[in-house]
Amino acid sequence: MIGYVRGTIAYLYNDYCVVDVQGIGYRVFIPTSTRSKISLGKEITLHTYLHVREEVLSLFGFLTQQEHELFSQLMTVTGIGPKAALNILSAIEAGAFYQAIKTQDITILTKIPGIGKKTAERMILELKDKVKLDADYSLDKLGCIGQDNVYMQAVEALVSLGYSQAEVMPILKQFDSENSLEEILKLTLKELAKG
Repeated sequence: MIGYVRGTIAYLYNDYCVVDVQGIGYRVFIPTSTRSKISLGKEITLHTYLHVREEVLSLFGFLTQQEHELFSQLMTVTGIGPKAALNILSAIEAGAFYQAIKTQDITILTKIPGIGKKTAERMILELKDKVKLDADYSLDKLGCIGQDNVYMQAVEALVSLGYSQAEVMPILKQFDSENSLEEILKLTLKELAKG
């Protein structure tokens, strides 16, 4: 099992990168959240998951251990394969996903592309006892102290406009209890427009 890969990004594509590790190029599939934080020529360490299927070996990589853990947990859900798990991680931040599982929020889960009501219900059923929402995943930790309801409303509004949670979460972390929903949305859309 390959636990992690450390090297230089030699090639970068939409859903994978090639990491040069002392002259050997590892093709690593990555979620959007990882893709948005890396660039060509930079040294990187990716936590990896090696998926073996018949004679095909596929390597999946993540910047954080939390994303790696979530990917591994998603792979235990009936009907969720590596591509679907990567799609989930590209559409929703790990903390928000754990929150949705904990609160059994089917509405948030069905907003993920490719996830219908039955799959969302199955994820909740199969993961609710496996995942824990500890301090690292709480909304307070995500910079939304005292504003859980406003924060979740902002996430829902931005997702309905076509943005992924992976795109909006880093921006939303900047806001505190002083900001109203309207202010949060206005400032977030301004940041997103900058690209």
